Amino acid sequence: MLKELIDKFYLDQQREREQTRFYITDSGKCPRAVFFKFKNAPKEKLDARLLRIFEKGEYLHRNILSIFIRMGILVASEISIPPQEIISGRADAIVSLGNELCLVDIKSINSMVFRKLDSPKEENINQIQLYLHYFNIKKGILLYIDKDQQEIREFAVNYDKKLVNSLLKDFCLLNVKIEANTIPGRLSDWPKNWQCQYCQFREICSMAGAGEIKWDSFKKKIETA
Repeated sequence: MLKELIDKFYLDQQREREQTRFYITDSGKCPRAVFFKFKNAPKEKLDARLLRIFEKGEYLHRNILSIFIRMGILVASEISIPPQEIISGRADAIVSLGNELCLVDIKSINSMVFRKLDSPKEENINQIQLYLHYFNIKKGILLYIDKDQQEIREFAVNYDKKLVNSLLKDFCLLNVKIEANTIPGRLSDWPKNWQCQYCQFREICSMAGAGEIKWDSFKKKIETA
């Protein structure tokens, strides 16, 4: 009985929020999934167990920030990027190391993924590069925390202007499709891509087929399905 009450508590916390700007965390994600988020397309609900895992990650983030404060190196935490036309985001922390500012992006992952982590994930590099760009900081650290064993692994990241320009271009191109109501084609390695395994839009993505398709006509199709 108590389990059911706890699960219901977490499930009731889910709220559909209208997305009007890209989040920096959208960088590197499937363009079609991001499009569907903007259009508030039908999606699978997250289960209570997964929501509890996300919450555990938030606890670890706050714990690391608390440690930075006690170490006396925290300059700012959970700070939003300067206002942008189509992008928003909030960095985990800016710290001072040897009188030099360094941006820190904290990632909590499970032990199985952590053990295989010998280099930072591509999508995480993309995200921290954008934070470095908007805060005009040249150095960053991707800090990975093993949620199960509390091990820590870090990777230094230097600002890469060429990569940032490419990421911003991708956002602009996707924004054109969103405004034109054109659903992007699905990933070339669908459905084997790791994003597909956890995507809440798997069902409607399969219905949409491989290529680009107009949202207005597809919306009618899923509404009558």
